[in-house]
Amino acid sequence: MKKICFIIGAAPFEAFPLPLSPSDTVIAADAGFLRLGDLGAQADVVIGDFDSLGALPQHKHIIPAPTEKDETDTLLAVREGLRLGHDTFVFIGGAGGRFDHTLANIQTLTFLAQSGVRGLLLGDRFAMTVIQDGAMALPAGKSGGVSVFCLGERAEGVTLRGLKYPLNNAELTYSFPVGVSNAFTGGKVEISVECGTLLVYWEDTPESAIEFFRQTEKS
Repeated sequence: MKKICFIIGAAPFEAFPLPLSPSDTVIAADAGFLRLGDLGAQADVVIGDFDSLGALPQHKHIIPAPTEKDETDTLLAVREGLRLGHDTFVFIGGAGGRFDHTLANIQTLTFLAQSGVRGLLLGDRFAMTVIQDGAMALPAGKSGGVSVFCLGERAEGVTLRGLKYPLNNAELTYSFPVGVSNAFTGGKVEISVECGTLLVYWEDTPESAIEFFRQTEKS
């Protein structure tokens, strides 16, 4: 069972009990500190410039950052999680708020994929991850939509199995969204790319997506 570093942001999300194991780490990024109650969780670390929170929170382990900086609070939280030895990250409250912050968090998923680390970005009833020169599988029994997007100039050798619209050794580009609006068919799904980077989006509950991520290894 994989240990997870949970990064909590301030974007709105439906409350749910965060399924924690003793080896997990919870890092609140700035005003994500205020969302911990929606998860029934406590932070191990609180990090950020606290411009959104408005003041330093009452916490025993705070890592302050300057307001004028190049990295987002979320990326600073990721770097702390990497320093603590994590190779699996789940972002909650990082999608569905400000659109530019959602895009920044997708870029952070790409940073993790390029570093050989897995990242999962959760929204309300959806999940996203990034794979680079690799593969992932989703278990049988899921329903709803799935979309796959190229995050570079091109992604070569893209194969989709178990979806309504399969692909075999296809090429995707960043300027033509051929991978949008696919769908589960009830069976196991396999998504792979030989050379390139893909953003994979699918409809799911946060509890189910976290369990999938905890139980599976990086391909």
